[in-house]
Amino acid sequence: MSEKFVLNETSIFGRGCRTELINEINSRGFKKVLLVTDKGLVECKLIEKVTVLLDEAGIDYTLYSDIKPNPTIKNVLDGYEICKKMKADLIVVVGGGSAIDTAKGISILMTNPDREDVVSLNGLSNTENKGLPLIALPTTHGTAAEVTINYVITDEERKVKMVCVDPHDIPILAIVDSELMESLPTMTAAATGLDALTHAVEGYITKAHNTMSDMFHLRAIELIFENLPKAVNEKDSKAIENMALAQYIAGMGFSNVGLGIVHSMAHQLGAVYDTPHGIANAILLPTVMRFNGVVCADRFREILCHIGRPDARDLNDQDVINTFVWKIQELSKECGVTITVKDTGCKEEDLEMLADKAMEDPCRPGNPRETTKEDFIRLYKEAM
Repeated sequence: MSEKFVLNETSIFGRGCRTELINEINSRGFKKVLLVTDKGLVECKLIEKVTVLLDEAGIDYTLYSDIKPNPTIKNVLDGYEICKKMKADLIVVVGGGSAIDTAKGISILMTNPDREDVVSLNGLSNTENKGLPLIALPTTHGTAAEVTINYVITDEERKVKMVCVDPHDIPILAIVDSELMESLPTMTAAATGLDALTHAVEGYITKAHNTMSDMFHLRAIELIFENLPKAVNEKDSKAIENMALAQYIAGMGFSNVGLGIVHSMAHQLGAVYDTPHGIANAILLPTVMRFNGVVCADRFREILCHIGRPDARDLNDQDVINTFVWKIQELSKECGVTITVKDTGCKEEDLEMLADKAMEDPCRPGNPRETTKEDFIRLYKEAM
């Protein structure tokens, strides 16, 4: 059986490395830039760390920042219209998963206008053309959208998160500058870091995992447990730099092997209640891992041995499951994330509706344990 592994073309790492952006734009011959970000980064002036570089270099750009935390079809279409009107030959995106996912959608529409409905991009895509060139500068240490072939867009009419999987959307360049992550609000830092943990853990246990993805995911998990509390609570610059690397490494893995039902369930909380994605994952991860442990305790044992619990080799399966779930819960508490599904606005009468949507989510087939609608209802209820 063959295995396919897709990585982005080029990445630049290091605190302050955003200064490489101008040389990359000029050396590649780009002339007109659509600069995509979100309102929060404009209001806190973080975007100015990039616009000052563009201004000093005299690069022609137009700013688009009207993007929701859970980006919508309208956000993509609005940006697409601006991109067409200005005849951009490059998209530069500065932000977290919301901005990068929106930019990916715009990029794809620019070269595949037959997909202007956006809805047809859901799932495994068969677009014909590589998207408009895209350079991504992430500002959170969680989504790894700068290196993945995925993007998630909310269909507000149906209250569904569309998971679009398309190698044509991958950025031509990722500039991972941890300095852009240092001013993250504490809860955002925690949520995005726990999002990265979810990516790494789900990627490690997914049905499609392989030797190469295991390498990425295990190292990402180690880095996250070692560095996330310091990155969140102390704003330690080295820990933040390590988290920037950890989320990127996790992205290289899960982008190629998929995820599981933490994401199937989290997507619905985001679509229905507008719950931030990282928070939704953090809420659900312990509950789902206890459920999955029945079929992957050995994988949990391997993780525990890599994060300072070598005694896990001698524990029985149930103790391994309990210890692993406890480690996740303690990490969340240490980072200040203690909310439940109930805190998102979810009510018990909503659970059947959420379960129906989770059953249709494209991440579900990758989960190591088969899941029924009744399982989803029970898991949501336990996480309340």
